[in-house]
Amino acid sequence: MPDTPFAPVILGNEPGSFPHAVLAERHPAIVRQVRDAFPYGPGQHRALDELLASCAEGTVEPLPADAPDLERWRTWGLPGHVGRSWYDVPWLWSESYFYRRLLDAVGYFRPGAFQGIDPFRPFKRAELDDPATDEELAALDGLRDLPERERARALLHGSLWGNRADLGFRLSAAGAEAREPAPALVADDSEALWSLLPHAGAGTLVLVADNAGRELVPDLLLIAHLLAEGRAARAVLHVKPHPYYVSDATSADVVDALRRLRAAPGAAGGHGRLLWTAMADGRLTVRAHPFSCAPLPYSEMPDDLRAEFAAATLTVVKGDLNYRRLVGDRHWPPTTPFREATAYFPGPVAALRTLKSDVVTGLTAAAEAALTAAEGQRWRTGGTHALVQVDPSPSGRVRRQ
Repeated sequence: MPDTPFAPVILGNEPGSFPHAVLAERHPAIVRQVRDAFPYGPGQHRALDELLASCAEGTVEPLPADAPDLERWRTWGLPGHVGRSWYDVPWLWSESYFYRRLLDAVGYFRPGAFQGIDPFRPFKRAELDDPATDEELAALDGLRDLPERERARALLHGSLWGNRADLGFRLSAAGAEAREPAPALVADDSEALWSLLPHAGAGTLVLVADNAGRELVPDLLLIAHLLAEGRAARAVLHVKPHPYYVSDATSADVVDALRRLRAAPGAAGGHGRLLWTAMADGRLTVRAHPFSCAPLPYSEMPDDLRAEFAAATLTVVKGDLNYRRLVGDRHWPPTTPFREATAYFPGPVAALRTLKSDVVTGLTAAAEAALTAAEGQRWRTGGTHALVQVDPSPSGRVRRQ
């Protein structure tokens, strides 16, 4: 991601900034949590301690010579970053590589007792098994008698707000949009999204998932509704090919979520059974493309992924990290048009995102001013605001350089 005068790439080297805090505080805390969550042996403990020291005061180190994805990481910029401070390389790259090194430290890719064991699984399972999940799923029963348009809106908000799914299901138009001076929804292109998914639609929905557990469940519920109501004939769910960013969803997490849904009473169980059947007959497919864990923006996606997104009726990109990758992890002026930042995308694309990092585009000047007056810059990172943004046009526009 080359710098531009108006939107430089975000680094983590500014003390007091949100990216700096993630690198200096969050990453070491994650290392300690993972270290305590499993009965790892001396080798893993040494490797984790070395990673902890590297995060605190070290530099980017190469992958082992026998790493199965070494060549891929070389194409993703590893040689140019080795020996540099974690804080002086692009923040998106630094974060992604941290999680790759964490997997290496615990032996995820090497033959042995912990090969293929998700180091974040205890945290994901605890969230999915939390009694609060039952309460959120029970809220679905209150949607059954609503008109389809209202049910669709409620499920969209459930997916948008992630693990505050119950709040999402119950958000009214007034509650979501009319809170002044700092509305919960800072941008809302919902009508444009629904126009791309009409009833009796024969197209394909692609949903690029974000987190597992109580954030993946509402995504699956939204897919179930779109299939059941004929707004999509087929859905493709993109997840990560291996554990990533603590809670990002993998194929195993999809299976856990589907089992949780199918075993639930009421409407939730019905949605779970529909999805289970859709997996069996091909209406729902799960994909785990290697680029899903790339430390790069989607503007650098490989040709096969570009072709898949181009063929979709709509690609829905979920969550904060995927938003950063969609528009580019840059210091965009918030009023930069969303459609300008996504002009490269090969087909219609929508973003459903709760704001948890500095990156944002597509706001009006009035909305930005109101948010800043009410909260300073906290509105960007606190997870208390969200957006629905849509670029309905296929690529062909020239992105500003």
